[in-house]
Amino acid sequence: MKVDIWSDVRCPFCYIGKRKFEKALQHFENKDQVEVEWHSFELDPYLKTDTNITNYEHLAAAKGITPEEAKEMSEHVISYGVGTGIDFHFEKVVVANSFKAHKVIQLAQLEKKGTEAEELLFKAYFTEGKNIDDDNVLSEIGKALQLDVKEFERIIRSNDSEIDYAVIRDEQDAGKLKIQGVPFFVFNDKYAVSGAQQPSVFAQVLDRSWKEFSERQKPNPQIIEEGKSCSTDGNCD
Repeated sequence: MKVDIWSDVRCPFCYIGKRKFEKALQHFENKDQVEVEWHSFELDPYLKTDTNITNYEHLAAAKGITPEEAKEMSEHVISYGVGTGIDFHFEKVVVANSFKAHKVIQLAQLEKKGTEAEELLFKAYFTEGKNIDDDNVLSEIGKALQLDVKEFERIIRSNDSEIDYAVIRDEQDAGKLKIQGVPFFVFNDKYAVSGAQQPSVFAQVLDRSWKEFSERQKPNPQIIEEGKSCSTDGNCD
């Protein structure tokens, strides 16, 4: 069974949604047969990395509010994430473009390590205050994921690679699906869950999707008794 997730490393609710989904998946009876694929979605593709301003100053300028109000908004997000085990440090967050971080996720997914890449990047951005647009920071994450160093560095430093196009394709697919915000979860190309929902919501959709998925996987009916019949070639002997 397939679960596709559109997400951005800069999105706190994507981090929270990841944890809530994982909690539901942890208790799902058939979790070993669920394939999770992460897809790229940039909240602000035109954002320029700026290490000279604080996250609160950036939010204030973007939303037309004061830095104090931006801090209050962040505290609201922290309270929403209580119980997920996430250690948010918004005061440390570096204002950074996330395109290269998405390239890391795309690379990791080729090795079935997309979920691990997401976790490391979320932690680097929201907890450790690292610049997710910095090649050295990303290289350390690549090493932690045990990805091929030479290939990793070639892709990260390239502006015209197959991985770049994979990020763009994901974002185009998001447009086709009319995804307006993230996180966005799609189960078996049929059911969608938008936002950082509670584990119980994800559990219900997992159960429903699995039921339909398993029904489709049932083999053809076993013939108990066979009588006279006509074949597809017109033979009615």
